[in-house]
Amino acid sequence: MASSNTVLMRLVASAYSIAQKAGMIVRRVIAEGDLGIVEKTCATDLQTKADRLAQMSICSSLARKFPKLTIIGEELVVWVDPLDGTKEYTEGLLDNVTVLIGIAYEGKAIAGVINQPYYNYEIIQLIEGKASAYVFASPGCKKWDTCAPEVILHAVGGKLTDIHGNVLQYHKDVKHMNSAGVLATLRNYDYYASRVPESIKNALVP
Repeated sequence: MASSNTVLMRLVASAYSIAQKAGMIVRRVIAEGDLGIVEKTCATDLQTKADRLAQMSICSSLARKFPKLTIIGEELVVWVDPLDGTKEYTEGLLDNVTVLIGIAYEGKAIAGVINQPYYNYEIIQLIEGKASAYVFASPGCKKWDTCAPEVILHAVGGKLTDIHGNVLQYHKDVKHMNSAGVLATLRNYDYYASRVPESIKNALVP
């Protein structure tokens, strides 16, 4: 257990510095004016130069510092989103751009880092009391979008679930899509959960 805790602490500390470096890469690419899409896998799944460079930086840094990361234990999973908000990024809406690194153990989000090259991320607004609830009423959100924000929100007393109130799972074999949407609040979770229309709940299947 002590050894696992040591590895986890090193991993969290590294994730912090790695996310900062990735955020600087995003800022550099933006400063160079290169917002173009380099790959479009589907209508809503875009990839830009910033995505690729940040992803390469994050993955190579993790691999260099933790060469056995994939075999530390099958219960330990790192969820990475090198550029959350790619669509907004390509439209110049830089306040929505973030780098997310989430760490899960036995399927539960336990640590996370959010780096904002610019500022206005939804979960941060919840934490700071600038928003009451965040509702993502579609299946487009993925595990790497929620792992880091969930653990940070939980740390300050908030709650993040799918739209039905189910706890999200982050083990290595879970499907990447949060097909039942996302509901996050800092306080009064039950109130906001009760306000979600049944039509929306019925449209989002866990």
